[in-house]
Amino acid sequence: MDGRWVLHFDMDAFFASVEQLTRPTLRGRPVLVGGLGGRGVVAGASYQARVFGAKSAMPMHQARRLVGASAVVLPPRGVVYGVASNRVLDTVRAMVPVLEQLSFDEAFGEPAELVGASAGDVERFCELLRERVRAETGLVASVGAGSGKQIAKIASGLAKPDGIRVVERAQEETLLAGLPVRRLWGIGPVAEERLHRLGIDTIGALAALTHAEAADVLGGTVGPALHRLARGIDDRPVAERASSKQISAESTFAVDLTTLGQVREAMDPIGEHAHARLGRDGRGARTVTVKMKKSDMSTLTRSATLPYATTDATTLITAARRLLLDPVEIGPIRLLGVGFSGLSDVQQESLFPDLEQTLEAADGVPSAPEAAPTAPTESPWRIGDDVVHVTRGHGWVQGAGHGVMTIRFETRSTGPGVAHTLPVDSAEVSRANPVDSLDWPDFVARMTGDGPRDET
Repeated sequence: MDGRWVLHFDMDAFFASVEQLTRPTLRGRPVLVGGLGGRGVVAGASYQARVFGAKSAMPMHQARRLVGASAVVLPPRGVVYGVASNRVLDTVRAMVPVLEQLSFDEAFGEPAELVGASAGDVERFCELLRERVRAETGLVASVGAGSGKQIAKIASGLAKPDGIRVVERAQEETLLAGLPVRRLWGIGPVAEERLHRLGIDTIGALAALTHAEAADVLGGTVGPALHRLARGIDDRPVAERASSKQISAESTFAVDLTTLGQVREAMDPIGEHAHARLGRDGRGARTVTVKMKKSDMSTLTRSATLPYATTDATTLITAARRLLLDPVEIGPIRLLGVGFSGLSDVQQESLFPDLEQTLEAADGVPSAPEAAPTAPTESPWRIGDDVVHVTRGHGWVQGAGHGVMTIRFETRSTGPGVAHTLPVDSAEVSRANPVDSLDWPDFVARMTGDGPRDET
């Protein structure tokens, strides 16, 4: 394993970057992706927003207060992120055929041609990889490289944003020693607190323990494994992941959720994220599970099984909403997760979506933000909606109210577009497929199998 090089490829501020890519007016501006309501949660923040202190899992009202009037807040568009992720990873696979994908926007690779390579050769390879991704997709990635997954992942974090960090063997011990123990893969808040109580604040301090001491502190199975990682010993192979039995997403909140309204608002981006992963997987789901971890660290899970496997977002997220519990009754919630299982290649779209939405409304939970009842005087459009105009083409709603809406007509390929104000009931405007904002018709056709056919 002496000549081994593992790469960790990680897209920079992926959700917000995709929004800036497809809506060129937003490039260089502080973008927050997440719930639009006062109790929403940030799913992603651009680097322009992060300089103000905004970050993922933060309450949206707090992020907006930090960023100020310049903040642009948009609802998540999971389907767009899924397509962008597919194109990014297809581009990476052209150079690194075997990828261990961790999420939408990150993966490990271990290129065979880099075995025994110098640090300089590895850096040049990483730069070429980043250049190809940028040229093919317009998106920016950071890449870390080291002798194993642990070092590579830490290195990519140090490389952000828009950088490369290659950690040579002789540098690994020094690099690890000074990092907070929480940076070690596998150390969560509970383990971190346990270590802190013993005065173990850095990875180097953990590495200085004996195997037996690590086992006493962190458990007989996990302790020795984490101790090896702390010492820079990581021989875990990079391999394509087996087909998942469950696809999920979850978020831990900086401030506990204490009302049902907060929980409902927080679930929107989490459900979108899980659904987008499901879309990338290509299978439908029959069982929906909601996970709620309370402030006392106890966990509640609730599941519902549909009569058929489906990829329909409304059906799945509606089922998830029905499973939510009120924090007033069970206690404050610090983590919320949504999982889809019972995965099947045989899918059936919802036969009665209107009925399902009616049932959901009867439960007192709107099925989706756009399906919530609105007063007659309110606009049927919300900020961030994708629209298409009969002559001006694809655009998105920048604002709406008082009977009018402002639409910015632009896509990835147009450059910053012109804004027009139109009546909210304009017959020339209709809802559009959000994926069209990427303006990758050939790629989308290949991905969906809807390429051109010979009709002769």
